[in-house]
Amino acid sequence: MIALSLAETASVVGGQTHDIPDPSVLVHGPVVIDSRQVKDGSLFAAFVGERVDGHDYAEQAVRAGAVAVLAQRPVGVPAIVVEDVQTALGALARHVVRRLGATLVALTGSAGKTSTKDLIAQVLQRKAPTVFTPGSLNNEIGLPLTALTATEDTRFLVLEMGARGIGHISYLTDLTPPRIGLVLNVGTAHIGEFGGRAQIAQAKGELVEALPSAQDGGAAILNADDPLV
Repeated sequence: MIALSLAETASVVGGQTHDIPDPSVLVHGPVVIDSRQVKDGSLFAAFVGERVDGHDYAEQAVRAGAVAVLAQRPVGVPAIVVEDVQTALGALARHVVRRLGATLVALTGSAGKTSTKDLIAQVLQRKAPTVFTPGSLNNEIGLPLTALTATEDTRFLVLEMGARGIGHISYLTDLTPPRIGLVLNVGTAHIGEFGGRAQIAQAKGELVEALPSAQDGGAAILNADDPLV
């Protein structure tokens, strides 16, 4: 992540600092949700899951090198306390991406997203430092985590965007506004959640709607062989 002080991080996410003796300390490592992945300078985001509460691992994360925990309650170690960790994570990603100014390429589709994303990233890596979605971490948690791995040297971000309903891609593009967008296809994946292919097409179209105009450097790359794209 680009280096941000704990004070600035708290301001960006609308949080309150707790048990932080020096707010000028920098977050410079990755933002992680698994305490086993903490590195020196990390920010540990404590999510409450169905079986595991990340707050229970706050002390372990700080011992491993995290400078603070992004949490929904005080945890007895340096923390930025927010109302909702997911919302705060998204706000932090939005701030970092806009400050970075890298070219952001986003892609969506019912099939082929991950392989296409990997191919694009391999090409761009030959030109300049590139960050891209690992695997298929393309949702409201995985996407900001990927964006937050960008550093000051990053020039390209290649982000896969998934959707399980109308509005999901709009939410993701608000966090990480793309300049180039690809819609690969409209299939039947998750059709039960959408209600039909027309709704899937509408959801995928949210990526195109989020692009800047051509005059401002925006570009849409669409599959002409798919009539619903």
